[in-house]
Amino acid sequence: MVGGRSRRHLVTVTLFWRVVAINAGVLGVATLVLALSPATVSSSLTATEVAVLAGGLLVVIAVNVLLLRRVFGPLERLADLMRGVDPMTPGRRVELERPVAEVAHLAHAFNEMLDRLELERRTSGRRALAAQERERRRLARELHDELGQTLTGVVLQLEGLGRAAPPELRDHVTQVQEVARAGVEEVREIARGLRPAALDEFGLRSALITLASGFAERSELRVQHSLAPDLPELAPEQELAIYRVAQESLTNVARHAAADSVLLALDVRNSAVILRVRDDGRGIHEHTARDAGGLAGMRERAMLVGGRLGVRRPEPSGTEVVLEVPVSGLP
Repeated sequence: MVGGRSRRHLVTVTLFWRVVAINAGVLGVATLVLALSPATVSSSLTATEVAVLAGGLLVVIAVNVLLLRRVFGPLERLADLMRGVDPMTPGRRVELERPVAEVAHLAHAFNEMLDRLELERRTSGRRALAAQERERRRLARELHDELGQTLTGVVLQLEGLGRAAPPELRDHVTQVQEVARAGVEEVREIARGLRPAALDEFGLRSALITLASGFAERSELRVQHSLAPDLPELAPEQELAIYRVAQESLTNVARHAAADSVLLALDVRNSAVILRVRDDGRGIHEHTARDAGGLAGMRERAMLVGGRLGVRRPEPSGTEVVLEVPVSGLP
């Protein structure tokens, strides 16, 4: 193992001296064979002597290769393990059984580098997401307070204008009024999407119910929600990550899935809060399951709160997005 326990298994002989010892041992054995065997080399080489020397050389090279392969094999396995580390799946570390000293030090240094990179990525990612949410909040407030109020004023003015307009113009004024009223609702919907007021005021469960109801209204899809009544206390960034993943998943269903129904579920299991969004649409292709439809952003959000996000194609059809967020203090 490489990590906290690896230092107990370090081989004290370095890789350099192991190679030297192997080569010295092979040459020593070859020397003894030549010294103790009846083989001789005449002043003019015969075909038999050339064959014996060539065969002996090939044997020495083969033995040397086999022995060195055992020495350098851990380096190759280490390289394979390093290639398999996925930065979007934090926490994975390189592990080797009883590596030699240089390989163990290299693996230990690589794991320490991963620790530093993951810490820096989480820190910078949280700062970026916090700045993004502040900007969303500002835009939502300005849309609601400024543009929304302006459009509401236009609707009221058109209402008064309609009463004072000649009969032949009233229908036209009414049409413009309805367009302005629709604009007010659209602005409010955009503001709610930018910053869910229900999440701040009523909590995650109520915010998800509001999200599901609004999505069903807009998309005309059947939306079933199954939300645990007693959720553990979550950090604000965890609640926001769960909400945003649910929001993005539902948006993907509307845009890409060609589905008829959606299930939005939130459960508590195995010391974690688990969000599932499942549809009965065409299903996601495996080669696009990592980055399609904003999945990279959802994986990033999951990683920043210590969670894991998975996407699969359930039977018989559709796509299921699963977000697992660990909660400290749960049994």
